[in-house]
Amino acid sequence: MKMDSRNMRQILESRLAGKDRLISYDREKDSLRIESELVGKGITVELSGIIAKWYVEKEKAIDEVVYYVVEGLAAMEDTVQLTDHEKKILPVIRSSSFPTEAEEGNPFLIDDHTAETKIYYAYDMGNTYRLIDSRIMTKEGWDASRIKEIALFNVRSLSTPLKEDQVAGNSFYFLNTNDGYDASRILNKGFLNDIEKKITGTMVVAVPHQDVLIIVDVRNDRGYDVIAQMAMSFFANGHVPITALSFLYENSELEPIFILGKNK
Repeated sequence: MKMDSRNMRQILESRLAGKDRLISYDREKDSLRIESELVGKGITVELSGIIAKWYVEKEKAIDEVVYYVVEGLAAMEDTVQLTDHEKKILPVIRSSSFPTEAEEGNPFLIDDHTAETKIYYAYDMGNTYRLIDSRIMTKEGWDASRIKEIALFNVRSLSTPLKEDQVAGNSFYFLNTNDGYDASRILNKGFLNDIEKKITGTMVVAVPHQDVLIIVDVRNDRGYDVIAQMAMSFFANGHVPITALSFLYENSELEPIFILGKNK
């Protein structure tokens, strides 16, 4: 696929469009400006640099720009209000290599999860969310334990609709609501334990990107091959990639596993 300024501009405009945002294009500078109408401030991004990075990192390059623009605008608008908006606090899963602090240097609130993943905490803003950092916690006067407790309570209240597919004698269950917190359902142990009771083989779980949770009842070697290939494909194509590895789920614990696929 060829990427040029026109294509990149369309992608970014689509990803960054939202209420109270003004997006304008400067043809001479080949740049895009995203401005908050609430505060009259904005962020300008040079398209040529993003395109060059896209040829190396593909979707990750776009994801990074979107993330920093959204975070930057949120910081300018300072619209995060935890008190009286507790239902907007939710956990999100990120890869262990994800940045540990906001662009302005404030550390995010983070918990260990597995060797491959970490738990961040977010304030839901409708079409997007803002990761909670030390500055937000100080401003709001909230401590970490309160945020974590509320977030984990809220994730347990999210719906868990599953679609089932049978592949070579193995059952694959997909959770994909596109609410931004599909992978976060991996933190709902009650939900996972209920699924485990129905599993007749080995329970394998995958969160290749933010918008999907895959659970597999693996009953033969072909099941391992399929989930390995599937997780890699989803990981490569997801807007917010997490990990291409899958996890064994036993005794309410997740253990990363590396599956060497044999069959195509």
